[in-house]
Amino acid sequence: MSSQLHIKLFADGADLAGIKEMAANPLVKGFTTNPTLMRKAGVTDYKTFAQEALSVIGDRPLSLEVFADEFAEMEKQALEIASWGKNVNVKIPVTNTRGEFSGPLVERLSKAGVQVNVTALMTLEQVSSVTDKLAPETPAIISVFAGRIADTGRDPVPMMAEAVRVMKTKPKAELIWASPRELLNVFQADSVGCHIITATNDILKKMALVGKDLDAYSLETVKMFYDDAQAAGYNVST
Repeated sequence: MSSQLHIKLFADGADLAGIKEMAANPLVKGFTTNPTLMRKAGVTDYKTFAQEALSVIGDRPLSLEVFADEFAEMEKQALEIASWGKNVNVKIPVTNTRGEFSGPLVERLSKAGVQVNVTALMTLEQVSSVTDKLAPETPAIISVFAGRIADTGRDPVPMMAEAVRVMKTKPKAELIWASPRELLNVFQADSVGCHIITATNDILKKMALVGKDLDAYSLETVKMFYDDAQAAGYNVST
């Protein structure tokens, strides 16, 4: 990664082998996961997975998500998950499945010293509402799903820049550019002052391409097409 970047890189995933691989990379400053990624990775025991992941990553932060839909149960889960380590951020969805704002819960947890990661935000109104609920003295994360915003044909860059500005009222809160789609997003997120960007192993592995000579890259691509055509034995003669 370019030494000019200030943004922190968090690995996103739930495959323990992948987490171990990324934990060996000094560029990776933290880890995030979610129930969907955990299910895809075949995780069946939530607490065991979390403890194994924590044992691998050292003192770097790990975000683990609640999975209840009622706020009272979310709160119980959040307090339990937070007890697993000082480096745990508890992910709280911005709303429950009925669209009810989780702000009061976020406020209670943040005031109690729980380091929340409020997740699945996609509007500036949500960013502002969540920021208002955070305790000034407690570190917190707000995850805006910039990649999903881009999937709708909207440019997330101006919104993320404004989110950084809005969150300055709570200096201990950090903004995540979540769900990136390509390596360029790392540089876009850094340019607007995002504190963190999450990335899957596939995107992280592209870091080796940063600054690559484009003429050389062009030639490699030409050779790849040629070699594959030769290996396949293609011809156009009858």
